[in-house]
Amino acid sequence: METCYTALQIFFFLARGITCVLGTVGNGLVIWVAGFRMACTVTTLCYLNLAIADFLFSVTLPFFMALNYTQGRWPYGWFLCKLFNIVIDTNLFASVFLIAFIALDRCICVLHPVWAQNHRTLRLAKKVIIVPWILALLLNLPVLIFFTTFKNDNGDIYCDFNMDFWGDISEEEMLQRLFTSAAIIGINRFVIGFTLPMSIIAICYGLIAAKMRNKGMIKSHHPLRVLAVVGASFFICWFPLQLCLLLHTLYARAILEGKFNIIFVLETLTTCLAFFNSCLNPMLYIFLGRDFRKRMIQSLPASLQRALTEDSAPASHTTNKSASSPTEAELQEM
Repeated sequence: METCYTALQIFFFLARGITCVLGTVGNGLVIWVAGFRMACTVTTLCYLNLAIADFLFSVTLPFFMALNYTQGRWPYGWFLCKLFNIVIDTNLFASVFLIAFIALDRCICVLHPVWAQNHRTLRLAKKVIIVPWILALLLNLPVLIFFTTFKNDNGDIYCDFNMDFWGDISEEEMLQRLFTSAAIIGINRFVIGFTLPMSIIAICYGLIAAKMRNKGMIKSHHPLRVLAVVGASFFICWFPLQLCLLLHTLYARAILEGKFNIIFVLETLTTCLAFFNSCLNPMLYIFLGRDFRKRMIQSLPASLQRALTEDSAPASHTTNKSASSPTEAELQEM
């Protein structure tokens, strides 16, 4: 059992290290291209914010990787205990909400091209793009409130849930409140932090696919495959962890008593998969284009720029056909 635990810790450490390197480099490159080398459009603004969320998440991973060596002991103090946990959780959920926001934006462009041509402005996008960040922060307020540092009987300092939050009450009542609070937080995160954005993504991409088929906007199934890969990658990376976290909160007492240890092991493994999603997006931007071989011989920044760019060809506002042309061109480039 000790050998399995050690192997699991080594695997977790290596997986986080790979995610940290790929996520920092890949998302840093996206930030450089989308933020400094391209004209600021609604599309580039969306991908820039998504890259920022994934980048901030990636750069915090080394601090948590260090906990493997300290066996969970927290050496960074009370302030960083709250800050790192709120940063890592907020950016995880901000990434999820931003992907849903991008799907919703694309859906509006396809279903209502005239409205998008007249009202889908950069000024409006800069105001609306704040909403996913606010939602992510509100969803993680319990982390800011309940997480803190504490000492055990041996004088070791840990960063975890504050057991003294409810004051001087019996241990049984404290545990009951802890399990109830964890269940409420876990269910809210599963519904708001996963089910809701996943539903938005599925509905939006389904509507886009139906519109593209009905209007004959494509001559091949390639753009549909791209949309399917983007949605599927999000679901595959996130659903196992969200399910394990939900089971963990619902069976917290049993897990504390030594039962259902398999949930803890699965939670560790699925966390690596969910974390990997933060470095997956830059690779998808580059390698999902129709002209994959041509992009491979170009420079990486140029490939990213082509993948993220928004068609800026002028179009008339007088007819539906002309209003939908930029959207059709953008979908063909996906």
